[in-house]
Amino acid sequence: MKRYAINELIRWQKSKRRKPLIVEGARQVGKTWLVKEFASKYYKNLAYINFEEKVYLRSLFDADFDVTRIIEAINAAAHINCVAGDTLIFLDEIQEARNGITALKYFYENAPEYHIIAAGSLLGIELHKQTSFPVGKVQFMTLYPMSFTEFLEAINQSRLAKFVTNKDWYNINLFLPKLKELLKQYYYVGGMPEAVLEFSENHDWEEVRQIQLDILESYDRDFSKHAPQEIVPRIKSLWNSLPSQLSKENRKFVYGLVREGARAREYEIALQWLLDSGLIYKVCNVSAPRIPLKSYEDKAIFKIFTLDIGLLGAMCELDSETIVNGNKIFTEFKGALTEQYVFQMLILKYTPYYFSKPNSQLEIDFLIHKAGHIIPIEVKAEENLRAKSLRVFVENNNTETAYRTSMSPYRMEEWMTNIPLCAVQSI
Repeated sequence: MKRYAINELIRWQKSKRRKPLIVEGARQVGKTWLVKEFASKYYKNLAYINFEEKVYLRSLFDADFDVTRIIEAINAAAHINCVAGDTLIFLDEIQEARNGITALKYFYENAPEYHIIAAGSLLGIELHKQTSFPVGKVQFMTLYPMSFTEFLEAINQSRLAKFVTNKDWYNINLFLPKLKELLKQYYYVGGMPEAVLEFSENHDWEEVRQIQLDILESYDRDFSKHAPQEIVPRIKSLWNSLPSQLSKENRKFVYGLVREGARAREYEIALQWLLDSGLIYKVCNVSAPRIPLKSYEDKAIFKIFTLDIGLLGAMCELDSETIVNGNKIFTEFKGALTEQYVFQMLILKYTPYYFSKPNSQLEIDFLIHKAGHIIPIEVKAEENLRAKSLRVFVENNNTETAYRTSMSPYRMEEWMTNIPLCAVQSI
């Protein structure tokens, strides 16, 4: 399969300011596969150490941070001679090695010629706990589930993927019926690599759903295994409330939907644990659509999105017939599913926010900062082209660029541009 994130790794490899790289991302988004694929194409050798498998190596950094000693140990464990520049050293499941993350600092300071990548499950939680973190000595890259264009590549639709990537609006409009059909398939399959691989090889909807349920089960086990026991019930309650949170017309997160009478202070730690694990994302409301958006965010008012649209469908027990062929009962949640999809495409390049005016029905689904401008984005699940909130927002803020995304073709109007949902990634 093709992952566009490999281009980030190539830039890291060639950078004159290269530091040890930490690859973040939720469990099973394909971190290990990506780094190994990168190594096979761009290095002569790979020194791969998995600290979860090689239990005896978990004490590798206990004695000291002597890089020469550590490299010799890696040579012996990986059965390879690490040569600076020719060998990629990949420290997987690094959170299992005591002082492993701290050791990256000494590779940067004392042996910058070595190319080091670290990754691990629930690494965000481990980084959050670190008392001795190598600030300024490492770089980060976040890997997300496969995008819609990566999905197209995987199912042998690379020409269609190229149209979207190149913003070839003529051909996007020409092939829009086909792209709509494939987009609905993506809504069901999502972007978890194992599910995409199964679908690309066999087109077996039931097997795809079983893979998604297995992934969800592994996340549930992680709650009990890795989270503090006193907050596990709250994590599970919050996680299980996501379908009901997203099914509301106003999708602002409401603690009362987690448990009747629940208050923010009871669930803040559980919410943060899910955020650190990469399983959910928070999109905050802004009090004013001004630059920089972060300065105007209201951290108490926010929406929650899940890691992957396919996993969301599995959590909601939505079957393939409902999603792919449509169903009137599905109408309300279709908006939530579409918003989840748009969020997944935006997060690949931007930090999205949203704007909801107090005591008003005006709401802009997403705001992004691009090329010095605040750009509002309104999301439509089908071809309903009414965009009252977007028009009011544009008039009130003299907005130069505004997007509505829907199942309709690409077209520019005086005050906004309609982007087909299949091409949201091109924004």
